[in-house]
Amino acid sequence: QVHLVESGGGLVQPGGALSLSCAAVGKIEHIHTMGWYRQAPGKPRELVTFITNTDTAKYIDAVKGRFTISRDRTTNTAYLQMNSLKPEDTAVYYCNADLSDGTYWGQGTQVTVSS
Repeated sequence: QVHLVESGGGLVQPGGALSLSCAAVGKIEHIHTMGWYRQAPGKPRELVTFITNTDTAKYIDAVKGRFTISRDRTTNTAYLQMNSLKPEDTAVYYCNADLSDGTYWGQGTQVTVSS
């Protein structure tokens, strides 16, 4: 059984920064990708960023230059550094991992950008 344990998030003013982490725990053979989706109220869940097993990172245009994803292979943990946050970044952020035996989701963490 594999679980994704998320931490981080919270409330920040526009222009501020927050970080998220996501640890994959359990019996893990291989991780193909790890990343985050987000879902704002009344909107569908959208992919934000992911990182591959060769450390290639991809971002949606809305966060390019502001968000940075990284990964620690030794602990199966992904990190998301979010800088220059905007009110439109407000959402529940869900960690996602594509493993050799399936796709897993974290419990979600709230990120609120407001003055």
